[in-house]
Amino acid sequence: MGKGKLQKFAEMETFKNVFQYPFSVIEDKPFEMKGKWNEQYFGNSNPIVLELGCGKGEYTVGLARMMPDVNFIGVDIKGARMWTGAKEATEKEMKNVAFLRTNIELIDRFFGVDEVSEIWLTFCDPQMKNVHKRLTSTFFLERYRRFLVDNGIVHLKTDSNFLYTYTNFLVDKNNLEVLYRTEDLYHSDDIDDSTKKVLSIQTYYESMWIERNLSIKYLKFRLPKASQLTEPEVEIPLDEYRSYHRPKRSGKIVGK
Repeated sequence: MGKGKLQKFAEMETFKNVFQYPFSVIEDKPFEMKGKWNEQYFGNSNPIVLELGCGKGEYTVGLARMMPDVNFIGVDIKGARMWTGAKEATEKEMKNVAFLRTNIELIDRFFGVDEVSEIWLTFCDPQMKNVHKRLTSTFFLERYRRFLVDNGIVHLKTDSNFLYTYTNFLVDKNNLEVLYRTEDLYHSDDIDDSTKKVLSIQTYYESMWIERNLSIKYLKFRLPKASQLTEPEVEIPLDEYRSYHRPKRSGKIVGK
């Protein structure tokens, strides 16, 4: 591990807005704040919104700045990336921001029933080879339902045509209510001003995709608790512009 990463990890230990529970820790040390985030950390009863696979936390911090009456938690296992957002939120004394460093497969161990109102998935790996690793698969949606309010909202913002198409098939097969969808977010004319403002937040990697003339897709749907979820049985064309591993895309882009 490089010196810069070591310094970031050391500084992360001092941030009061960061909670670090990777798999090796949570197995031996249960998360005592589960179901009590508002009471024990935020000190209010405002809605909680998660950004899963938050990377550097641009969306977590950007949304929190835009909506001070909502609590935002960025989740990722990559601590060196998360450091960027955690440090900014710390320096700006943002009280409605927190970061959780853990494996997303374990996400339901950190939040209680009906504790979360919305989930954002921003430019997550499409996982074209393994359906169970896709953050919009039934494997993950079932976990989200354990802590998301009934008919809570899931947002997917992606450059991957594969992931967008797969998620649309899944949503339609399971009759989930679609609130909005577009294959070309920045050239859509039917977005209301408030939604457009939220969607205007761009991550570092998103700006790179846009510079490469890749269209940004967006899907917003509700996730009810009661219905049984099934996977779509369809063949979906793989993304042609990338290999399975983002580090091979270019020397600069190494993933979110």
